[in-house]
Amino acid sequence: MKISGRTFVVSGGASGLGRACVREICAGGGNAAILDMNEELGSTLAGELGASAKFVPCDVSDTSSVAAAVQAAVAAGLILDKQRQPLALEAVDFVLAINVRGTLDVVRQALPHLAAAAPEGADGERGVVVMVASVAAFEGQMGQVAYAASKGAVAAMTLPMARDLSRFGIRVVTVAPGPFDTAMTAVMSDKVREGLRKAVEFPARSGRPEEFAALVRHAIENVMLNGVVIRLDGASRMPSKL
Repeated sequence: MKISGRTFVVSGGASGLGRACVREICAGGGNAAILDMNEELGSTLAGELGASAKFVPCDVSDTSSVAAAVQAAVAAGLILDKQRQPLALEAVDFVLAINVRGTLDVVRQALPHLAAAAPEGADGERGVVVMVASVAAFEGQMGQVAYAASKGAVAAMTLPMARDLSRFGIRVVTVAPGPFDTAMTAVMSDKVREGLRKAVEFPARSGRPEEFAALVRHAIENVMLNGVVIRLDGASRMPSKL
């Protein structure tokens, strides 16, 4: 994409890294919509850059403020879903509530019981948390913005959670499966299932639930597995679309 003649929406564009990006965009012949809460800095920057920059007050923690700012930004880009419609925030909230908040809630409710368990073995281990991410965390497909973000969050929390729980003798391991035969894939069209199968290098098939369970068992039994995200995908790499 060429910068010249295009308009870019820069969140936090009034200062720091965002400010530097605004200047670079305008220097390259582009236009910048500066979204920020700091009206003084934003207006000053827009004034310095002239017609190529526009300051738009915006609080990104307030959905209505974001909506108004985007509407005010000329030629603002939109994240689209598979139907080429703006990604519904309700859909994002639904997916994040299940895959991120739900995962964390289950873990936090179980942790007091794990921490209270008697330490076992020479290492004094008390337990292990095994979470499920997805290869979509690394190569999400078209229409998977919310899903990929949610599974990426699970992958990202693995190491800091392992560090937080290390003093209790509790390990954290995350499995990121590729295509597997599950109830979810069973309702997919033949075309989609075949596309998923072709993405797997070897073995040339989808994974089986018992193979996933075997890795989980190994994660439980191998005390050196900690703070790691393990791909279980037959060397598959998801294409942008099926």
